[in-house]
Amino acid sequence: AAALQRLREVFDIEELPPDVLPRKKPPQIMVDLFNKVADANGITRAPGLLEGDVVRSFEDRVDVEQYRFYFDISAMEKGEQMLKAEFRVFKLKRTHVSRRPDVKHFCKVEVYELLESGSKPQKKHLIASRLLSLYTEGWEVFNVTQTVSKWVGNSSSNHGFLITTTRVFNNRVEHNLVKFAKSQGAVQESRNALLVLFTNSNKRRNDASRVPRETQIIESSSAGMSRRPRAAALPSANSQVAACHRRELYVDFRAIGWSGWIIYPSGYNAFYCRGSCLFPLGESLNATNHATVQSIVHTLKLSQDVSTPCCVPDELKSLNLLYFDDKENVVLKNYKDMVATRCGCH
Repeated sequence: AAALQRLREVFDIEELPPDVLPRKKPPQIMVDLFNKVADANGITRAPGLLEGDVVRSFEDRVDVEQYRFYFDISAMEKGEQMLKAEFRVFKLKRTHVSRRPDVKHFCKVEVYELLESGSKPQKKHLIASRLLSLYTEGWEVFNVTQTVSKWVGNSSSNHGFLITTTRVFNNRVEHNLVKFAKSQGAVQESRNALLVLFTNSNKRRNDASRVPRETQIIESSSAGMSRRPRAAALPSANSQVAACHRRELYVDFRAIGWSGWIIYPSGYNAFYCRGSCLFPLGESLNATNHATVQSIVHTLKLSQDVSTPCCVPDELKSLNLLYFDDKENVVLKNYKDMVATRCGCH
């Protein structure tokens, strides 16, 4: 139990989310973002592909009203710094096509921040507007960073968004000519409106580099795999001791009991480092100058207290997880120093 609690701390999981897979499907935009930044095992493809280290998606919580949208963003953590917010709505194609050549095929779409709650709020503030074709369909993305930043600072000011669509024809204003997808059953679930936030968690731990070693303890069922003391006895001349090298260490989220809410990956290879750092330390051992001197002092027995250098990760990569949080929002999070890509004597 203590080991699993420690693993939850490493992954910044305060409350274990409920098992929602495969009942719920993640928004396609979040799956696309995961595939953009990570390979199939969750390992980061290249640094800087994502703005911040956390992407949170929130689904629209207003089922009835066609043009009102509300997002509960209370799942954001304290100290989380918001970088960008996108309001994403799927515009549906208008089925009735006018045959008159003088009819404009465009309408004006305006996005407002609602400044009050209630069934018919009057106070609103214009955030964005654009012209859209009546007869095309697809995702429309609006930058709402300033508005959502205000909501993060004061949650009571979050009353949601309102969209209006208008067209002027024969000096007459026509309203609500186009519709946007709302969550009405499985057909439109993949098109439901989203609020996507790009943030910095500001919670990366100083001891994150210990993760592969910590995970090794959790994954192993045998006591022999637990952390060994740093000081190692000098092997006899006849014993064959493998030099420091990288070994496989697969972390299986299904075995841990997390597969009901982690979307991708199903597990990952953290790797760990094992082996001796005996003199002479060859180039392949990626030894530091300090480790080289330590191995010489140990070999010459210049000090009784000096052990051989330790075989540890000296290059690590980050891991990306796509998962449902405890409020069933989909989150993409990057965790630094989770995969040992190289071992060395230090």
